[in-house]
Amino acid sequence: MDDDDGGRLARWENRTELPLFLMSMVFLGAYAAHVLDPGLPPAAHTALLATIGFAWATFAVDYAVRVRLSNRRFGPRYVSRHLLDTVVLLLPLLRPLRAVHIYQVMQRRHEQPLLSLYGRVIAYAGMAAVLLGFSGALAVYQQERHAPGATIRTFGDATWWTCETLTTVGYGDVVPVTPAGRAIAACLMLMGLALLGAVTGSFSSWLYQTFAREGELPPGR
Repeated sequence: MDDDDGGRLARWENRTELPLFLMSMVFLGAYAAHVLDPGLPPAAHTALLATIGFAWATFAVDYAVRVRLSNRRFGPRYVSRHLLDTVVLLLPLLRPLRAVHIYQVMQRRHEQPLLSLYGRVIAYAGMAAVLLGFSGALAVYQQERHAPGATIRTFGDATWWTCETLTTVGYGDVVPVTPAGRAIAACLMLMGLALLGAVTGSFSSWLYQTFAREGELPPGR
């Protein structure tokens, strides 16, 4: 990618990250209303579905523009290098996870980081956990609530199950029974492990550096 293409892509990101983040919150809100309040009038559900479709189309256009401005051929190599962008396009409920890019856009306007590296890891992991928990609960509730033999009948059940899954506790008192619900569970398990690993590793590194500065650990170890 040449400098001109890189500059155009950076300008596009600077202009679109915040509006697209707000659009992702609209998407999440519309999806939540559609799932949690089935008693709304049909016209309201139609409007919510139209909002969801419009938001996803906006994300798809953004993805296509990014591919074009990157001056790279779309394929497995591009997807592997832009995995988060691809994931949030396929799973738009996770689009707010791109909030880290908003931080990067803001950071370009400041000489010093707004947060330390460890603060950024903890803040992003916390935000990701809340988002994954809420989105996962919505998705599994939609799939499970009317399934024969389901134990996840209410949104409260779904939220409790999501907390168990993300924290890798897994009491087993409520479990998904549908194929889609189990697929969601597998994704949440992997993401929960990744988040716990990131937070634990960052906290351990911070403690080590703190003790080293205070002279309780020999330098260079």
